[in-house]
Amino acid sequence: MGLGCMGLSFGYGPATDKAAAIELIRRACELGVTFFDTAEAYGPHTNEALLGEALAPFRSKVLIATKFGFRNGRVGDGLDSRPDNIRAMVEASLRRLDTDVIDLLYQHRVDPSVPMEDVAGTVKDLIAEGKVRYFGMSEAGVESIRRAHAVLPVTALQSEYSLWWREPEEAILPLLETLGIGFVPFSPLGKGFLTGAIDEHTQFDASDFRNVVPRFGEDARRANRGLVEVLGDLAMSKRVSRAQIAIAWLLAQKPWIVPIPGTTKIQRLEENIGAAQLSLAPQDLSDIAQALSAIEVQGARYPAHLQKNVGR
Repeated sequence: MGLGCMGLSFGYGPATDKAAAIELIRRACELGVTFFDTAEAYGPHTNEALLGEALAPFRSKVLIATKFGFRNGRVGDGLDSRPDNIRAMVEASLRRLDTDVIDLLYQHRVDPSVPMEDVAGTVKDLIAEGKVRYFGMSEAGVESIRRAHAVLPVTALQSEYSLWWREPEEAILPLLETLGIGFVPFSPLGKGFLTGAIDEHTQFDASDFRNVVPRFGEDARRANRGLVEVLGDLAMSKRVSRAQIAIAWLLAQKPWIVPIPGTTKIQRLEENIGAAQLSLAPQDLSDIAQALSAIEVQGARYPAHLQKNVGR
């Protein structure tokens, strides 16, 4: 299991206090986490700098993944995977991360204005130059993955996957298995919803992006409580948390799946990591599948302006 670091700087309200964030990242290292996920767009830029400082004492023992693909590193400025931008981003990210190599470099979103062959070819050159070790993609569709993989083997795909977003099971997971590509699910806890800590009365900070996510509308949250209740029943029977059940379910799907739950609290970090020790029996998985079949999750996972960048 890895650690998703976005929420420490971006997306879920005000950034976490720097000292507290560094403490959390280093605690993850102490607990055996060796895979850390960031992006130039988180902050923008500040999350990479935070990670670079926090991981400096552990750098030889960990893998760092970051991402390119937005103009100026800002989501709102639009996509930009031109080769010159990829190169400029890598140089800037190396400085912010205080490292001489990026272990895993993702294209954050497919840019339809730049041929995938040019994107993969640029990363291939960066690997040859020793600045990058492996190539990944994020939220990419089947065709883009195939085109990229034909130029440069794709090491990992990062996309959302959880008990309340299972679309990757249809076409993505079979493709990854065929091509030998690893899968890194983000939001394995449904952006917090699967923990049971969020209901229709929850008020998010004004800067929290969940305010614009249809699945987090008040009516959708009320409708989706059934899924949380199912998790709660199973968690209670095993004396674990809902979060641990949700992560253990992901880990049970394929041996090449590496979830990256994020958190700002050390207590939750320790809880999430504990899920790796939880084994769900075939009967547990069958019970979950049966319960899920009776639940239709309500609400789109992205607003329309963000959904258009997904699955290309």
